[in-house]
Amino acid sequence: MPYDDAIHTYERLVPVIDRARFGQLATPLGFMIYWRTDVTALMAGSQCGWKCVEYLMGNHTIAERMFRHDPSVMLHAPLRVVIYADQDGDTYLAVDQPSALFASHNNPAITDVGNYLDELLAGLLRKLNAPVPPEFERLRMR
Repeated sequence: MPYDDAIHTYERLVPVIDRARFGQLATPLGFMIYWRTDVTALMAGSQCGWKCVEYLMGNHTIAERMFRHDPSVMLHAPLRVVIYADQDGDTYLAVDQPSALFASHNNPAITDVGNYLDELLAGLLRKLNAPVPPEFERLRMR
């Protein structure tokens, strides 16, 4: 979809965290936006022509399921997401695969949450009408 439509749809599907309701906030897709920055504006001096927005996206109740085992998981939670458009107007969403990040902690409980986050991301990508990487689909086949 076009860049502006992708940004609008993503922000509708992943709402900004409501600090007044922080402890009880839930979304149908499990994620909320903790932080957003317009990278295009930050890189205004660049001649590259990219349009780009960066997000920190996550869910504190899901992160706590890992944090209780190892606080260093917070290096990867919340997830960093970048939505960008190239000079041809093609739009992309980039995010690290949670299961790969969290498996590095060598704790099955943390790995399970990373796999669950892969599933949530796959659902978000489907709602965005974006391709789901095969690495995310492998979880559905188990």
